[in-house]
Order: sequence, then structure tokens, then C-alpha cells
Amino acid sequence: MPKPGPFPVRTSTTEETSAGGIVVDFDSAELNVAIIARINRAGRLEWCLPKGHLEGDETAAEAARREIAEETGVSGSVIAPLGSVDYWFSVSGNRIHKVVHHFLLRATGGTITVENDPDQEAVDAAWFPLDRLGETLSFANERRIVAAARSLIPSLPPETLR
Repeated sequence: MPKPGPFPVRTSTTEETSAGGIVVDFDSAELNVAIIARINRAGRLEWCLPKGHLEGDETAAEAARREIAEETGVSGSVIAPLGSVDYWFSVSGNRIHKVVHHFLLRATGGTITVENDPDQEAVDAAWFPLDRLGETLSFANERRIVAAARSLIPSLPPETLR
């Protein structure tokens, strides 16, 4: 009688929802955007858009404002949604399905810093010109969000940008 073969390892799946986005300094000639750098699991520096989990009964837009302020030091007001991305990854045998809602925000104050990041995931924050984000951001899905912002901005009413 043959021995039974190895059984597939069952992993659990966790659904996660986050929000963040692009906070633009519309007073800067280059339309500077506040982004953050993190160290990935392989020890490499990755530049990305600020984002994080929704807390309590926050809406995605409220979470985006809070997360951007915490991770970059820059406060902003939401102008428009830019879309969502979702992806899968694994941590310790657990599959994670993450959905991230992105928004376009107008910078309203603050000073660029990572000192207020409660999770201390961000190791640096910097202003980058909107036109250079495509070559700076580490993830293709975030570059697509930037493309959505770049196509939306010219159609916005001027009073929205002040």
C-alpha cells in the first residue's frame, strides 16, 4: 500500500485595506510631491507613496490624510480619488490581499519629516517634482497612480489648487 503523499499546506488569507496618495505643493513651480523611503525585507531602499491602514471608522479619504501627515509631516486636503490598487503577498505563511485607495491632495502645511511616523517604517521623506516621480517610485502600480494624477491636475478648477 503506498504512503499518502504530502498534503498541501493550508494558509489563511487576510484582507487589508489601506489609503494614501499624492500630496502636491501647488505653490511650487515643479508641483513637488511628498514621498517616503522604506527599507524592504531584502534590505533595499524603496521610494513610495505614503499610505497606511484605516483606523476605527475612518473613511479611506480620512485615513489618507492622516497617514500622509504621519509619514511625511505634510498636511493636506483631499481634492479627488485617484483609484485603487490591490496586490497579494505572504508573511509567515499567511497570504495577504491588500487594497490601497489613493487620493490627490493639496498640501496645506507642515514640514517634511518622518519623525511623526508612529510605525517608524519611513526612513526618509522628500519632495520630488511630479514629473520625476515615474523614475523615482519603486512600484509600477504607484507609477500608474501618478499617471492618473498627472492627467487629472490640468482639468482641475484653479480654486481647487489654492
